[in-house]
Amino acid sequence: MGIDELYPPDRLIAAQRATAAAGLDALLLTPGSDLRYLTGYDAHAGERLTCLVLPAEGESTLVVPRLERPAAEASPAPATGVRIVDHVDGTDPYPLVVAALDGPVAAVGLADRMWAEQVLGLRAALPDAAQRLAGEVLRELRIRKSPAEIAALAEAGAAIDEVHLRMGEWLRPGRTEAEVATDIAAAIRAAGHVTVDFVIVAAGPNGASPHHGTSDRPIGVGEPVVVDIGGTMPSGYRSDCTRTYLAGGSAPADFLDYYAVLCEAQRAAVAAVRPGITGAAADDAARAPIAAAGYGPAFLHRTGHGIGLDGHEEPYLVAGNDQPLEAGMAFSIEPGIYLAGRHGARIEDIVVCTTDGVQRLNTTPTELIAL
Repeated sequence: MGIDELYPPDRLIAAQRATAAAGLDALLLTPGSDLRYLTGYDAHAGERLTCLVLPAEGESTLVVPRLERPAAEASPAPATGVRIVDHVDGTDPYPLVVAALDGPVAAVGLADRMWAEQVLGLRAALPDAAQRLAGEVLRELRIRKSPAEIAALAEAGAAIDEVHLRMGEWLRPGRTEAEVATDIAAAIRAAGHVTVDFVIVAAGPNGASPHHGTSDRPIGVGEPVVVDIGGTMPSGYRSDCTRTYLAGGSAPADFLDYYAVLCEAQRAAVAAVRPGITGAAADDAARAPIAAAGYGPAFLHRTGHGIGLDGHEEPYLVAGNDQPLEAGMAFSIEPGIYLAGRHGARIEDIVVCTTDGVQRLNTTPTELIAL
Protein backbone atom coordinates (compact mmCIF):
# COMPACT_ATOMS: atom_id res chain seq x y z
CA MET A 1 0.00 0.00 0.00
CA GLY A 2 1.19 3.57 -0.65
CA ILE A 3 1.77 6.18 2.02
CA ASP A 4 -0.97 8.32 0.47
CA GLU A 5 -3.39 5.44 1.05
CA LEU A 6 -2.36 5.04 4.69
CA TYR A 7 -2.43 8.76 5.43
CA PRO A 8 -5.02 10.32 3.08
CA PRO A 9 -5.71 14.07 3.21
CA ASP A 10 -9.41 13.56 3.83
CA ARG A 11 -8.62 12.40 7.36
CA LEU A 12 -7.98 16.03 8.31
CA ILE A 13 -11.37 17.04 6.92
CA ALA A 14 -13.10 14.22 8.80
CA ALA A 15 -11.28 15.20 12.00
CA GLN A 16 -12.30 18.85 11.59
CA ARG A 17 -15.94 17.87 11.18
CA ALA A 18 -15.76 15.61 14.23
CA THR A 19 -14.06 18.38 16.21
CA ALA A 20 -16.88 20.79 15.46
CA ALA A 21 -19.52 18.16 16.24
CA ALA A 22 -17.87 17.57 19.63
CA GLY A 23 -18.15 21.25 20.51
CA LEU A 24 -14.43 21.89 20.28
CA ASP A 25 -12.80 24.77 18.43
CA ALA A 26 -9.56 22.92 17.68
CA LEU A 27 -7.40 19.90 18.33
CA LEU A 28 -3.83 20.42 19.53
CA LEU A 29 -1.76 17.30 18.93
CA THR A 30 1.83 16.75 20.02
CA PRO A 31 3.96 13.77 18.85
CA GLY A 32 2.21 10.43 19.06
CA SER A 33 -0.15 8.19 17.18
CA ASP A 34 -2.92 10.80 16.76
CA LEU A 35 -0.53 13.21 15.05
CA ARG A 36 0.78 10.44 12.82
CA TYR A 37 -2.73 9.22 12.02
CA LEU A 38 -3.75 12.62 10.67
CA THR A 39 -0.53 13.68 8.94
CA GLY A 40 1.71 10.63 8.51
CA TYR A 41 4.45 12.48 10.42
CA ASP A 42 6.25 10.27 12.96
CA ALA A 43 7.42 13.22 15.01
CA HIS A 44 10.17 13.12 17.60
CA ALA A 45 8.85 13.63 21.13
CA GLY A 46 11.11 15.99 23.03
CA GLU A 47 11.25 19.14 25.09
CA ARG A 48 11.02 21.28 21.93
CA LEU A 49 7.37 21.76 21.01
CA THR A 50 5.90 19.99 17.99
CA CYS A 51 2.16 20.58 17.71
CA LEU A 52 -0.45 20.09 15.03
CA VAL A 53 -3.03 22.88 15.29
CA LEU A 54 -6.23 21.55 13.73
CA PRO A 55 -9.04 24.14 13.93
CA ALA A 56 -12.62 23.03 13.45
CA GLU A 57 -12.61 25.23 10.36
CA GLY A 58 -9.80 26.63 8.25
CA GLU A 59 -6.17 25.80 7.61
CA SER A 60 -4.21 23.31 9.72
CA THR A 61 -0.73 24.22 10.92
CA LEU A 62 2.14 22.04 12.07
CA VAL A 63 4.40 23.88 14.52
CA VAL A 64 7.86 22.29 14.62
CA PRO A 65 11.37 23.08 15.90
CA ARG A 66 13.44 24.56 13.08
CA LEU A 67 16.03 21.79 13.30
CA GLU A 68 13.25 19.23 12.70
CA ARG A 69 11.59 21.08 9.81
CA PRO A 70 13.39 18.97 7.15
CA ALA A 71 11.97 15.80 8.71
CA ALA A 72 8.47 17.27 8.77
CA GLU A 73 8.74 18.39 5.15
CA ALA A 74 9.99 14.94 4.09
CA SER A 75 7.03 13.25 5.77
CA PRO A 76 3.56 12.78 4.24
CA ALA A 77 2.34 15.85 6.16
CA PRO A 78 2.77 18.45 3.36
CA ALA A 79 0.73 16.28 0.98
CA THR A 80 -2.19 16.44 3.41
CA GLY A 81 -2.31 20.22 3.03
CA VAL A 82 -0.84 21.09 6.41
CA ARG A 83 1.10 24.36 6.61
CA ILE A 84 4.45 24.06 8.43
CA VAL A 85 5.86 26.82 10.62
CA ASP A 86 8.96 26.57 12.79
CA HIS A 87 10.53 28.05 15.89
CA VAL A 88 14.19 28.43 16.77
CA ASP A 89 15.82 27.42 20.02
CA GLY A 90 15.44 30.02 22.71
CA THR A 91 12.12 31.40 21.45
CA ASP A 92 8.67 30.76 22.87
CA PRO A 93 6.74 28.46 20.48
CA TYR A 94 3.33 28.84 22.11
CA PRO A 95 2.45 32.15 20.41
CA LEU A 96 2.75 30.25 17.09
CA VAL A 97 -0.02 27.93 18.29
CA VAL A 98 -2.20 30.88 19.29
CA ALA A 99 -1.58 32.58 15.92
CA ALA A 100 -2.47 29.40 14.03
CA LEU A 101 -5.87 29.35 15.76
CA ASP A 102 -6.62 32.74 14.17
CA GLY A 103 -9.03 33.94 16.83
CA PRO A 104 -10.37 33.19 20.30
CA VAL A 105 -11.28 29.63 21.24
CA ALA A 106 -13.55 28.39 24.02
CA ALA A 107 -12.48 24.73 24.12
CA VAL A 108 -9.63 22.68 22.68
CA GLY A 109 -8.87 18.97 22.57
CA LEU A 110 -5.38 17.96 23.66
CA ALA A 111 -3.54 14.79 22.67
CA ASP A 112 -4.38 12.18 25.29
CA ARG A 113 -0.71 11.50 26.09
CA MET A 114 0.64 15.03 25.85
CA TRP A 115 3.47 15.84 28.24
CA ALA A 116 2.31 17.74 31.32
CA GLU A 117 4.70 20.64 30.67
CA GLN A 118 3.08 21.14 27.26
CA VAL A 119 -0.42 20.90 28.71
CA LEU A 120 0.49 23.63 31.16
CA GLY A 121 2.22 25.67 28.45
CA LEU A 122 -0.93 25.61 26.34
CA ARG A 123 -3.07 26.46 29.34
CA ALA A 124 -0.95 29.55 29.94
CA ALA A 125 -1.07 30.51 26.26
CA LEU A 126 -4.84 29.96 26.03
CA PRO A 127 -6.11 30.80 29.54
CA ASP A 128 -9.75 31.14 28.47
CA ALA A 129 -9.92 27.80 26.64
CA ALA A 130 -11.27 24.71 28.36
CA GLN A 131 -9.07 21.66 27.82
CA ARG A 132 -10.54 18.28 26.90
CA LEU A 133 -9.08 15.08 25.47
CA ALA A 134 -8.66 14.82 21.71
CA GLY A 135 -9.34 11.11 22.06
CA GLU A 136 -13.02 11.96 22.50
CA VAL A 137 -12.97 13.00 18.84
CA LEU A 138 -10.33 10.79 17.26
CA ARG A 139 -11.10 7.39 18.75
CA GLU A 140 -14.27 7.11 16.65
CA LEU A 141 -12.24 7.83 13.51
CA ARG A 142 -9.34 5.53 14.35
CA ILE A 143 -11.34 2.56 15.62
CA ARG A 144 -12.46 1.48 12.14
CA LYS A 145 -9.49 0.64 9.95
CA SER A 146 -9.42 1.42 6.24
CA PRO A 147 -8.48 -1.30 3.72
CA ALA A 148 -4.98 0.20 3.57
CA GLU A 149 -4.65 0.05 7.36
CA ILE A 150 -5.83 -3.57 7.42
CA ALA A 151 -3.26 -4.39 4.75
CA ALA A 152 -0.58 -2.75 6.90
CA LEU A 153 -1.68 -4.76 9.94
CA ALA A 154 -1.67 -7.94 7.85
CA GLU A 155 1.89 -7.17 6.76
CA ALA A 156 2.86 -6.71 10.41
CA GLY A 157 1.12 -9.96 11.34
CA ALA A 158 2.95 -11.90 8.64
CA ALA A 159 6.27 -10.45 9.77
CA ILE A 160 5.81 -11.49 13.40
CA ASP A 161 4.59 -14.92 12.27
CA GLU A 162 7.96 -15.36 10.55
CA VAL A 163 9.66 -14.90 13.92
CA HIS A 164 7.46 -17.45 15.70
CA LEU A 165 8.15 -19.97 12.95
CA ARG A 166 11.88 -19.67 13.76
CA MET A 167 11.53 -20.15 17.54
CA GLY A 168 13.17 -23.58 17.42
CA GLU A 169 16.45 -21.88 16.47
CA TRP A 170 16.72 -20.17 19.85
CA LEU A 171 14.41 -21.58 22.50
CA ARG A 172 15.89 -24.62 24.24
CA PRO A 173 16.61 -25.84 27.77
CA GLY A 174 19.64 -24.34 29.45
CA ARG A 175 19.48 -20.98 27.72
CA THR A 176 18.24 -18.06 29.76
CA GLU A 177 15.07 -16.17 28.92
CA ALA A 178 17.19 -13.07 28.26
CA GLU A 179 19.46 -14.91 25.81
CA VAL A 180 16.46 -16.18 23.85
CA ALA A 181 14.91 -12.71 23.90
CA THR A 182 18.06 -11.15 22.41
CA ASP A 183 17.86 -13.52 19.44
CA ILE A 184 14.13 -12.89 19.04
CA ALA A 185 14.62 -9.11 19.04
CA ALA A 186 17.16 -9.38 16.22
CA ALA A 187 14.76 -11.57 14.25
CA ILE A 188 11.89 -9.11 14.72
CA ARG A 189 14.00 -6.44 13.04
CA ALA A 190 15.18 -8.83 10.35
CA ALA A 191 11.55 -9.65 9.55
CA GLY A 192 10.91 -6.02 8.61
CA HIS A 193 10.03 -4.18 11.81
CA VAL A 194 11.76 -0.87 12.46
CA THR A 195 11.41 -1.17 16.23
CA VAL A 196 11.01 -3.97 18.74
CA ASP A 197 8.16 -2.99 21.04
CA PHE A 198 8.34 -5.89 23.49
CA VAL A 199 9.71 -9.40 23.95
CA ILE A 200 8.26 -11.61 26.67
CA VAL A 201 9.95 -14.96 27.23
CA ALA A 202 8.38 -16.45 30.34
CA ALA A 203 9.36 -20.01 31.26
CA GLY A 204 7.98 -22.25 33.99
CA PRO A 205 6.73 -20.23 36.97
CA ASN A 206 7.46 -16.97 35.15
CA GLY A 207 4.78 -17.94 32.64
CA ALA A 208 2.19 -17.35 35.36
CA SER A 209 2.95 -13.60 35.21
CA PRO A 210 1.27 -12.19 32.06
CA HIS A 211 3.67 -9.23 31.75
CA HIS A 212 6.79 -10.96 33.06
CA GLY A 213 9.31 -9.74 30.45
CA THR A 214 12.56 -11.73 30.67
CA SER A 215 15.12 -12.78 33.29
CA ASP A 216 18.48 -14.50 33.64
CA ARG A 217 16.74 -17.70 34.75
CA PRO A 218 17.69 -20.73 32.58
CA ILE A 219 14.83 -22.49 30.85
CA GLY A 220 14.22 -25.96 32.29
CA VAL A 221 13.57 -29.22 30.47
CA GLY A 222 9.86 -29.77 29.96
CA GLU A 223 8.89 -26.26 30.96
CA PRO A 224 6.11 -24.40 29.17
CA VAL A 225 7.35 -21.07 27.77
CA VAL A 226 5.07 -18.14 26.91
CA VAL A 227 6.51 -16.01 24.09
CA ASP A 228 4.68 -12.73 23.45
CA ILE A 229 6.35 -10.48 20.87
CA GLY A 230 5.60 -7.44 18.76
CA GLY A 231 7.06 -4.50 16.91
CA THR A 232 6.34 -1.54 14.66
CA MET A 233 6.60 -1.70 10.87
CA PRO A 234 7.81 1.15 8.62
CA SER A 235 4.14 1.97 8.01
CA GLY A 236 3.71 2.74 11.70
CA TYR A 237 1.33 -0.19 12.20
CA ARG A 238 2.07 -2.84 14.80
CA SER A 239 2.29 -6.57 15.40
CA ASP A 240 1.49 -8.54 18.54
CA CYS A 241 1.34 -12.33 18.75
CA THR A 242 1.70 -14.88 21.55
CA ARG A 243 2.43 -18.58 21.31
CA THR A 244 3.22 -21.08 24.07
CA TYR A 245 6.06 -23.55 23.59
CA LEU A 246 7.35 -26.65 25.35
CA ALA A 247 11.10 -26.65 25.89
CA GLY A 248 11.93 -30.31 25.35
CA GLY A 249 10.90 -33.17 27.61
CA SER A 250 7.36 -33.83 28.79
CA ALA A 251 4.93 -31.17 29.95
CA PRO A 252 3.21 -31.37 33.34
CA ALA A 253 -0.03 -33.33 32.98
CA ASP A 254 -2.24 -30.57 34.35
CA PHE A 255 -0.66 -28.12 31.94
CA LEU A 256 -1.69 -30.26 28.97
CA ASP A 257 -5.22 -30.42 30.37
CA TYR A 258 -5.67 -26.67 30.68
CA TYR A 259 -3.83 -25.90 27.45
CA ALA A 260 -6.52 -27.86 25.62
CA VAL A 261 -9.13 -25.72 27.38
CA LEU A 262 -7.24 -22.58 26.39
CA CYS A 263 -7.20 -23.64 22.73
CA GLU A 264 -10.94 -24.17 22.87
CA ALA A 265 -11.45 -20.74 24.46
CA GLN A 266 -9.31 -18.92 21.91
CA ARG A 267 -11.03 -20.61 18.99
CA ALA A 268 -14.46 -19.85 20.48
CA ALA A 269 -13.64 -16.16 20.89
CA VAL A 270 -12.31 -15.85 17.34
CA ALA A 271 -15.39 -17.62 15.98
CA ALA A 272 -17.68 -15.29 17.94
CA VAL A 273 -16.39 -12.17 16.22
CA ARG A 274 -18.87 -10.57 13.84
CA PRO A 275 -20.55 -7.19 13.42
CA GLY A 276 -22.99 -6.48 16.23
CA ILE A 277 -21.45 -8.61 18.97
CA THR A 278 -20.23 -6.48 21.87
CA GLY A 279 -16.74 -6.39 23.28
CA ALA A 280 -18.13 -7.85 26.49
CA ALA A 281 -19.79 -10.74 24.62
CA ALA A 282 -16.54 -11.57 22.83
CA ASP A 283 -14.81 -11.58 26.21
CA ASP A 284 -17.52 -13.92 27.54
CA ALA A 285 -16.96 -16.30 24.61
CA ALA A 286 -13.33 -16.78 25.66
CA ARG A 287 -14.06 -16.85 29.39
CA ALA A 288 -16.91 -19.40 29.39
CA PRO A 289 -14.90 -22.56 28.49
CA ILE A 290 -12.15 -21.58 30.92
CA ALA A 291 -14.61 -21.01 33.75
CA ALA A 292 -16.47 -24.25 32.95
CA ALA A 293 -13.22 -26.18 33.31
CA GLY A 294 -12.60 -24.63 36.73
CA TYR A 295 -9.87 -22.19 35.72
CA GLY A 296 -11.94 -19.00 35.74
CA PRO A 297 -9.89 -17.20 38.43
CA ALA A 298 -6.69 -18.05 36.53
CA PHE A 299 -7.76 -15.95 33.50
CA LEU A 300 -6.40 -12.69 34.89
CA HIS A 301 -6.95 -10.13 32.13
CA ARG A 302 -9.30 -8.99 29.37
CA THR A 303 -9.61 -11.06 26.22
CA GLY A 304 -8.31 -8.42 23.83
CA HIS A 305 -7.26 -4.91 22.90
CA GLY A 306 -7.41 -2.91 19.71
CA ILE A 307 -4.26 -2.41 17.65
CA GLY A 308 -3.13 -0.05 14.91
CA LEU A 309 -0.70 2.84 15.27
CA ASP A 310 -0.79 2.06 19.00
CA GLY A 311 -0.17 -1.39 20.45
CA HIS A 312 -3.18 -0.92 22.72
CA GLU A 313 -6.14 1.16 21.55
CA GLU A 314 -9.90 0.91 21.14
CA PRO A 315 -11.80 -1.41 21.06
CA TYR A 316 -11.25 -3.45 24.22
CA LEU A 317 -12.76 -6.90 24.63
CA VAL A 318 -13.60 -6.78 28.30
CA ALA A 319 -16.55 -7.14 30.65
CA GLY A 320 -18.69 -4.01 30.67
CA ASN A 321 -17.83 -2.89 27.14
CA ASP A 322 -21.21 -2.88 25.40
CA GLN A 323 -19.97 -1.21 22.22
CA PRO A 324 -20.88 -3.41 19.24
CA LEU A 325 -18.02 -4.54 17.03
CA GLU A 326 -18.06 -3.21 13.47
CA ALA A 327 -16.36 -4.14 10.22
CA GLY A 328 -12.86 -2.70 10.15
CA MET A 329 -12.17 -3.00 13.86
CA ALA A 330 -8.87 -4.79 14.57
CA PHE A 331 -7.97 -6.31 17.92
CA SER A 332 -6.29 -9.19 19.72
CA ILE A 333 -7.92 -12.39 20.95
CA GLU A 334 -5.64 -13.56 23.76
CA PRO A 335 -7.09 -15.61 26.59
CA GLY A 336 -4.64 -16.98 29.13
CA ILE A 337 -4.49 -19.31 32.11
CA TYR A 338 -1.94 -18.60 34.85
CA LEU A 339 -1.19 -20.81 37.85
CA ALA A 340 0.92 -18.78 40.28
CA GLY A 341 4.27 -20.32 41.16
CA ARG A 342 3.91 -23.10 38.58
CA HIS A 343 3.34 -22.19 34.92
CA GLY A 344 0.97 -20.46 32.52
CA ALA A 345 -0.11 -20.19 28.90
CA ARG A 346 -1.51 -17.64 26.49
CA ILE A 347 -2.57 -17.78 22.83
CA GLU A 348 -2.89 -14.49 20.94
CA ASP A 349 -3.91 -13.64 17.39
CA ILE A 350 -4.72 -10.27 15.86
CA VAL A 351 -8.03 -10.40 14.03
CA VAL A 352 -10.21 -8.02 12.03
CA CYS A 353 -13.98 -7.89 12.21
CA THR A 354 -15.28 -8.15 8.62
CA THR A 355 -18.71 -7.50 7.15
CA ASP A 356 -19.64 -11.15 7.63
CA GLY A 357 -17.33 -12.47 10.35
CA VAL A 358 -13.64 -12.42 11.15
CA GLN A 359 -10.21 -12.50 9.50
CA ARG A 360 -7.16 -13.78 11.39
CA LEU A 361 -4.00 -11.78 10.69
CA ASN A 362 -1.78 -14.32 12.49
CA THR A 363 -1.90 -17.71 10.84
CA THR A 364 0.66 -19.92 12.62
CA PRO A 365 -0.71 -22.94 14.52
CA THR A 366 -2.13 -22.28 17.99
CA GLU A 367 -1.58 -25.80 19.31
CA LEU A 368 1.17 -26.36 21.88
CA ILE A 369 4.50 -26.30 20.02
CA ALA A 370 7.11 -28.79 21.31
CA LEU A 371 10.67 -27.80 20.48
